[in-house]
Amino acid sequence: MKQQPIGIFDSGYGGLTVLKEITAKLPRYDYIYLGDNARSPYGTRSFETVYEYTLQCVNWFFNQGCPLVILACNTASAKALRSIQQNDLPKMDSSKRVLGVIRPTTEVIGQFTKTGNVGILATNGTVISNSYPIEIGKFYPDLHVFQEACPMWVPLVENNEYNSPGADYFIQKNIDNLMLKSESIDTILLACTHYPLLMDKIKNSVPANITVLSQGQIVADSLSGYLQNHLEMEEKCSKNGHISFFTTDSAEDFDSHAAIFFGKPVKSTHLSL
Repeated sequence: MKQQPIGIFDSGYGGLTVLKEITAKLPRYDYIYLGDNARSPYGTRSFETVYEYTLQCVNWFFNQGCPLVILACNTASAKALRSIQQNDLPKMDSSKRVLGVIRPTTEVIGQFTKTGNVGILATNGTVISNSYPIEIGKFYPDLHVFQEACPMWVPLVENNEYNSPGADYFIQKNIDNLMLKSESIDTILLACTHYPLLMDKIKNSVPANITVLSQGQIVADSLSGYLQNHLEMEEKCSKNGHISFFTTDSAEDFDSHAAIFFGKPVKSTHLSL
């Protein structure tokens, strides 16, 4: 059996915060990361466009031999994953798998709240999709879910303004809006992979009793469990501890930004889809 890397996909840089936690948890495996930076952000695009772009990138991963692809992008997970899993995967290669970041998070979020009131901070696209309330309702039907779209947060991070006073203003504004929806919220999920870079400011902006969750470690733990429970997939994954990075935009620009998200220097290759 030929073993191949695990694919990690994002519309840009944010998925690197997930890859960082995955490689910390599962360092033996090989990974290919693809950021579709030339067409990001996905958060403001239609369902049809996000689906088209995501499917194209999943196809690329499969052509590289990846047996398993993780959509480390909330917008792609919300707008494209279900269609790809149900409609496309059986036609493309039923032995391969595409997983997202929403389900692993919604499976465990109920373990963190005592009041039964949770907040979701996300992009417009993820909020409009209503994916989090729907998925949380499947596992924890008694939870109350409140969402707040934060359209300025991704641009602040990607333009290296996340430590600026402007970031403080928009973070406080969105958190205040969320808390107005329910004073009983005691758990907030950062439902965008860019947002962990804002974690310190977010924690400074919420009441001390609130738990703030980011997705990287949750997704890494979920992937570890998935591979343990699906040995037929685990055996297809190569294990040399190697990571390859690709971007659909400028590799030089990607590398300069990616190190902020990944926590160490990155050397990428430009890809034309």
